Amino acid sequence: MEEASRLAKDLRVLWKNYVLQSLLATISIFIVLLFLSLHHAVVIASIGATTFIIFTMPNSIAAKPKNVIGGHLIGFVCGAISTLMPHTSFLITITIYSLAVGLSILIMVIMDLIHPPASGTALGTAITGFTYEALIAIIISTTLLSAIKQILKPYLKDLIR
Repeated sequence: MEEASRLAKDLRVLWKNYVLQSLLATISIFIVLLFLSLHHAVVIASIGATTFIIFTMPNSIAAKPKNVIGGHLIGFVCGAISTLMPHTSFLITITIYSLAVGLSILIMVIMDLIHPPASGTALGTAITGFTYEALIAIIISTTLLSAIKQILKPYLKDLIR
């Protein structure tokens, strides 16, 4: 009951932010999708999760530009490396996909570039394969989302507590 009361109060106080930040997320992901090929749908899904973090938790560690950009680059590299391994059976293939995710987590934690959706980029790249178009799209989309976040930072509030 107390949680529902707090949520209702937050909604009354921050309703403009809820609407504005959801609209800004919609516009931002629209702009990003202009640069991405729908061929990389799994990577696009991880960028969608990044958009959620940036516009609902802008003050979180995961929303820092260095984590957004660095995390997705780590995810992409881990996924790309996994495509170099031979996929001789279904069991080996899913093991390799799993290793891409696990390795991306390990490197993000070691390098202090924590961004959870970037493990989705590792998995998506492992599944769809390395392309320069995907790499460029990840660089453009993460940089664009980070720039939008920095520009709008004074207007963004954490919507999740």
